[in-house]
Amino acid sequence: MNPVDLRSDTITRPTAKMRKAMFEARVGDDVYGEDPTVNALEEMAAHRVGTEAALFVPSGTMSNQIAVMVHTRPGQEVITEATAHIFLYEAGALGRLGSVQVHILEGERGLFSSKALQGAIRGDNIHFPPTGLVTLENTHNRAGGRVFRKEEFREHLEICSEHNIPVHLDGARIFNAAVALNCSPASLVEGFDSVSFCLSKGLGAPVGSLLCGSKVFIKEARRCRKILGGAMRQAGILAAAGIVALEDMTERLQEDHERAKELAEILQESENFSLGFPVDSNIIVAAYRGNLSTEALVSSLAKDGLLVNPFGPGEIRLVTHMDLEDGDMKRAGEILVKY
Repeated sequence: MNPVDLRSDTITRPTAKMRKAMFEARVGDDVYGEDPTVNALEEMAAHRVGTEAALFVPSGTMSNQIAVMVHTRPGQEVITEATAHIFLYEAGALGRLGSVQVHILEGERGLFSSKALQGAIRGDNIHFPPTGLVTLENTHNRAGGRVFRKEEFREHLEICSEHNIPVHLDGARIFNAAVALNCSPASLVEGFDSVSFCLSKGLGAPVGSLLCGSKVFIKEARRCRKILGGAMRQAGILAAAGIVALEDMTERLQEDHERAKELAEILQESENFSLGFPVDSNIIVAAYRGNLSTEALVSSLAKDGLLVNPFGPGEIRLVTHMDLEDGDMKRAGEILVKY
């Protein structure tokens, strides 16, 4: 019996329809702007999030870092939350690639207050790096897949607008947020200067992210993609799977959310596990109170047929996705409660 793999929603395999679309994709040289399938994907992505244009890139990290490169100049400062993906999980790229300083604000479950933001923006003083960009995240990975309503960002966006500071949204799982709130992704990104989202997290595509914004922004983003080595040639083979992902995979995310809630209910009844956060989408963070170390727990669970990721001392993360089957949550729960 195959293990129940809850390490991430990035471990999914492309569907048969995706593979067929990839095989049959019309292609051209995307560096010359001549790949019709890439162009179609970019147009579709921009339409879905309500921006003028979009750019297909290999990864979410590249998408976020291109946004930083476009919005800022070397020596400026980027304000972000202490547990943001762009700070914790992108290999120090803000400093190494963007040549920017990071101003970390402690938040409550992934979001700092508008008051903290107002106080963090640098004044006109030659001793300080100018504030060049603010980044936010929705859904928020480290906050257990927290979903933010657009109203929760309103004051942040208004403050940045008053100070003429651009705001980038790391929307890697923005479609999860839209499904959870029963709204359009475009409504959630309104007011942001740029947004990135992943095709390979939850939507099932094998690779790729989209960076979306104005035509002027995307023109410069295309140049930065080239600088980072992300310019691809006959990339329509990859983009074809992304088109299927946007057409077929967004609405089914509700199934992942329901499975996550099913497993969360089982965990709440267990002796040694508790939820680190309420379950908003497809991510569960579980705190463990048993006798094993986190590393030993993860290893033991794997031997019993359940794959999870450690998420910190005494914590594991479990992520639901489209490759799961009916009964997998019950099976996962039965394994977990033994510990």
